[in-house]
Amino acid sequence: MLTKNMRARSPLKLVLTASVSAALLLTAGCGGGKSKKDTSYVARDVETLYAAAKERLDSGKVKQAAALFDEVERQHPYSPWARRAQLMSAFSYYVARNYNESIQASQRFLSIHPGNKDAPYAYYLIALCYYEQISDVQRDQKATAQALQALNDVTRRYPESEYAADARLKIDLVRDHLAGKEMEIGRFYEKSGRWISARIRFEKVVEQYDTTSHAPEALYRLTETSLALGIPEEAKKYAAVLGSNYPGSEWYQRAFKLMSKYAPNAEAS
Repeated sequence: MLTKNMRARSPLKLVLTASVSAALLLTAGCGGGKSKKDTSYVARDVETLYAAAKERLDSGKVKQAAALFDEVERQHPYSPWARRAQLMSAFSYYVARNYNESIQASQRFLSIHPGNKDAPYAYYLIALCYYEQISDVQRDQKATAQALQALNDVTRRYPESEYAADARLKIDLVRDHLAGKEMEIGRFYEKSGRWISARIRFEKVVEQYDTTSHAPEALYRLTETSLALGIPEEAKKYAAVLGSNYPGSEWYQRAFKLMSKYAPNAEAS
């Protein structure tokens, strides 16, 4: 799982305030009934139905809220309230941790209203849904790759939006996570003596994730595997890059000792 710091994020703000006048909120008087009755799909005027959904959301009944927002769209598809309800439904599903439903609702909103002012938020919400599903490095990283793509969509499409800064921060965290996965596999190969397979993983970290926290170790592991493969010149090259970029790191100290012991006379190619 992501660390606590990686999970931390700024409070989620919904661009659509979806404000309802006090008078409308007062019409949501069905809030005191039982759960089944609250979400029964009976015909209601759009304002009362939307207000009832908003009341459920405000009171933390997010699953009921999502169902009622969906009902706004179903019963009143051509009402201006339907557009708001789509995004509020997506948000409600997100809060309920029903990420697939949230993604589907957000994508439906974007397919119908691609140029809407709240499109940046819909893209951001999709990215958050994937981000929340990132698993630890020992598991499949499909959601991690999807999170990276979705976060890049936010920064590419709306670089000046209020969501872009948070998306960029999360991109750095996701890239670090993907690099960690490559290191995990590379270390496994190295321990089993599969030096070439290990090098491929470590090289990928150095080439694609050079700004992550895993880059120093990857350079050290390349030094280590180069020596194991009998190419000390390559080992010296990686050790030199490590010393140039991370001179005070533990990994450089280890690489220096390794080179001094096993290849003191190696020449860089």
